[in-house]
Amino acid sequence: MSSSAPPPLPPSDDRPPYPGHDLGLPESGPRSIGRFGRRLIALVIDWGIAVLVSVLFFHYNSLATLGVFALMQMLFIITLGGSLGHIACRMRVVPLPTGYIGVWRPIVRTILLCLVIPAVIYDRDQRGLHDRAVGAVLVRI
Repeated sequence: MSSSAPPPLPPSDDRPPYPGHDLGLPESGPRSIGRFGRRLIALVIDWGIAVLVSVLFFHYNSLATLGVFALMQMLFIITLGGSLGHIACRMRVVPLPTGYIGVWRPIVRTILLCLVIPAVIYDRDQRGLHDRAVGAVLVRI
């Protein structure tokens, strides 16, 4: 009996061996891509701090929480290279290829991060659209 279905495609070899390979980053250790688990923990830490500040000073206003979160992201990425959560998880935001992150990148990155959708759509190097848009990457330190 013959089937009208086409034969299965061979496995694709265009996938990189690990996230960050195409960017020239190592597979593990310092300057390797910050993976999902670390990113999630960092986000929970940052959001938790924003909620705490919002509860203490703004009666847990949702817009105040988002504003505190955004302000913390911008301020700490500009000054320290990463948010408090990033630093606690031993990561930092760096521009590609290298250099100082500057001021505009953290501002645009944070605006896109607060929109949520760009942060949950990511490429094969595990960079969200918010990082791709500003030419940055979250790496381990």
